[in-house]
Amino acid sequence: MALTLPILPAGVMRKNPNYRRAKPEYSQQIRRAFQVGFLALNVWICIEFYRWVRFYETGGNGSVPTRPPGVEGWLPIASLMNLKVFLLTGALPGIHPAGLFLLLSFIAMCWLLRKSFCSWLCPVGTISEYLWTYGKKTFRRNWRIPRWGDIALRSLKYILLGLFLYAVASMSVGGIKAFLEGPYGVVSDVKMLNFFRYMGLAGMIVLVVLFLGSVFIQNFWCRYLCPYGALFGLLSKISPLKIKREVSLCIDCEKCAKACPSGLAVDKLITIGSVECTGCMRCVASCPAEGALHMSIGGGRKRVPAWAIAAGVAAIFLGVVVIARLTGHWHTNISQSIYMDLVPRANDFSHP
Repeated sequence: MALTLPILPAGVMRKNPNYRRAKPEYSQQIRRAFQVGFLALNVWICIEFYRWVRFYETGGNGSVPTRPPGVEGWLPIASLMNLKVFLLTGALPGIHPAGLFLLLSFIAMCWLLRKSFCSWLCPVGTISEYLWTYGKKTFRRNWRIPRWGDIALRSLKYILLGLFLYAVASMSVGGIKAFLEGPYGVVSDVKMLNFFRYMGLAGMIVLVVLFLGSVFIQNFWCRYLCPYGALFGLLSKISPLKIKREVSLCIDCEKCAKACPSGLAVDKLITIGSVECTGCMRCVASCPAEGALHMSIGGGRKRVPAWAIAAGVAAIFLGVVVIARLTGHWHTNISQSIYMDLVPRANDFSHP
């Protein structure tokens, strides 16, 4: 006979005869270690890239610093362009190839392991999470936008994604190659750095708004504005991993819903397959009932522990980087003389 459970008022816990207190769960400690490590890696990349740019801006005095190819991970549109060329021609790029391989690794993560890049690796997501956590501790709460406004604002990231995809789709293979191999494309990474080095008033205002929004609203940038997150969320819909709630073990404490940074009603669902679910497993870590909530394969009872997700993220990221390096498609093939000419004049080049 099927077990029928009564619907209780919000906030009322059910006395469940199957209840057993959950054992300590370490997913958040593992995830934070990944976040901090990847954030530190990106800080190192930024420092090394700045040193590399300054070498050419000052006339090339001293030994040549190594240009960190990982900086190309911050060029998502160039990576999308290279992905289109690769899919249509099978040719791997000579300009910003690391960006393509990093994008492929992030796509693989979000396809196999939900939006794990967003919650386990993304440095912007990490900073955003620490900001709203700080805001919650300081003001004892985070603010949530009313449902009608939340839905409207969430559409912005899909609009931005659509604009980027349209721009890439409308370019021919020859046009993409001409763009990336032209002066603007070659030093697009330098122009990105210069945007922050020589930021104008409008840029500062935008950053302040994003900063304050991230302090008061959970995942402000990721939830409403990140086109990368929109793309990965769509890919995660076909991921084999999903959060599963075992109704027969649930005690309706609502802790999972309160812990979810995406505001999902985890306590009301059986399987959580939303595009907003980042696979952070905060809901699982907050659940006090053993077996009531877990990451599963295909929404079934086959449980996937946090260490398996961590191992999968690491294996995909490191595996793709190793393949790119071994095949000679990690470093951009540009001569020092061209960089010596273009880097100091990076701000002179306007978008074609």
